[in-house]
Amino acid sequence: MDHTQAPVLDALRRYHERGELAFTPPGHKQARGADPEARKTLGDAVYHSDLLASGGLDDRRTGSDVLVRAERLMADAVHAEHTFFSTCGSSLSVKAAMLAVAGPNEKLVVGRDAHKSVISGLILSGTEPVWVDPQWDPEQRIAHPPGPAAFEEALTRHPDARGALVTSPTPYGSCAALDEIAELCHGHGIPLVVDEAWGAHLPFHPDLPSWAMDAGADVCVTSIHKMGSGLEQGSVFHLQGSLIEVTTLRSRADLFDTTSPSVLIYAGLDAWRRQMALNGKSLLDDVLRLAEQVRSAIDEIPGLHVLGHHDLVGPGLSVDFDPLPVVIDVRGLGTSGYRAADWLRREHRLDVHLADHRRISAQLTHADSPATTDPLLAALRDLAEHAGELSAGLPDIEVPSGEDMRLEQACRPRDAYFGPSEPLPLDRAAGRVSTEMITPYPPGIPAVLPGERLTEPVLRYLRTGLDGGMNLPDASDPELRTIRVRR
Repeated sequence: MDHTQAPVLDALRRYHERGELAFTPPGHKQARGADPEARKTLGDAVYHSDLLASGGLDDRRTGSDVLVRAERLMADAVHAEHTFFSTCGSSLSVKAAMLAVAGPNEKLVVGRDAHKSVISGLILSGTEPVWVDPQWDPEQRIAHPPGPAAFEEALTRHPDARGALVTSPTPYGSCAALDEIAELCHGHGIPLVVDEAWGAHLPFHPDLPSWAMDAGADVCVTSIHKMGSGLEQGSVFHLQGSLIEVTTLRSRADLFDTTSPSVLIYAGLDAWRRQMALNGKSLLDDVLRLAEQVRSAIDEIPGLHVLGHHDLVGPGLSVDFDPLPVVIDVRGLGTSGYRAADWLRREHRLDVHLADHRRISAQLTHADSPATTDPLLAALRDLAEHAGELSAGLPDIEVPSGEDMRLEQACRPRDAYFGPSEPLPLDRAAGRVSTEMITPYPPGIPAVLPGERLTEPVLRYLRTGLDGGMNLPDASDPELRTIRVRR
């Protein structure tokens, strides 16, 4: 296919050239009615490209197939059979994929390191999860994707499972053995869904981990705004094989999708595909070289350690890792990732992506260069020089072992979430069944799910984590004095 084309961008250009006068939404009418201060801050170009997808970008019956052509080009670029654009993020896309596989009262094998959007899908659908435990590294105190043996054991115990879902790469860059897991699933006659939100770049360079479609997955969900250059909320999901019908996946997506999609986000997806299809290899060549230099330079800073192949890949760990999330262990500074992240923002106006009890992550993409990484290195050197003040009065965050982190699923997430509940003081909640999600964010992997039986180690982890700087945005009580439990 001709990847010099960009159907959405071309249609936008023609719309502007025609000078069409719209008596339709959006009500700002090409910026004319927008707030003057907003126009000053955002720029009129944002408003000029914010128009209806049908009856604006395309005619009212979408006769020019603008979106269809853009999706076909995307599928071709990444070796998928079908691609769907979403302007509601991968949080929507993964729900659509799940519901295309399993419905109410049906079983879905799911890695317990799934993002909270997957849990939301379980709640909405009434699907029964069959949990597969991640692989826990007791030294790094970090979870890696579940291995093939764990999926095989779950599928043997639950032959009526309708499919499986695995997250790869994780926000830390760890990758699952997707080819083996896909082969296992297909041997049982069921599809594999991969939440590959952090893997948009993987199809475009041979030195990166294998991406889901090449590994044999049936559906893959990707956030173009994370490791690509799309706008926030720009997501795609891809389909191949015969285990899921394209009409079924399209119908499930329609259940969740907005009827007023953002043409701006569509344009970002379309432009990113063209950019990577034409120049992705060279762009990623550059950033992979840069990442290697940055990783080496950070490792030379006293008190800092960058997680690499030795830390992440091997028996009981992951099968591969993505080097572009530069995950930095700050334990040698005697501080936490939370405190380090806050200090970097306050003192250097520098935002890291992920922060946990001992790590921060500086995400690199093809947009980075020494112009951005030199200030990062300078800030990290300054961080190390202030280790003394960063360690003073540091709260102790009680992180459980991998075994203690896991909670018993006493009932389905949907039943607990919608069932009768009551707030209970945290110090009395052990042994009770939670009706809410409690999620350290980022990365957004729930520590507690609706339907799980609470334990002292996990409650202490959340309590001490909150005191130490953990962000728990979905807790019903922001201070975590109480937690909602089944009545």
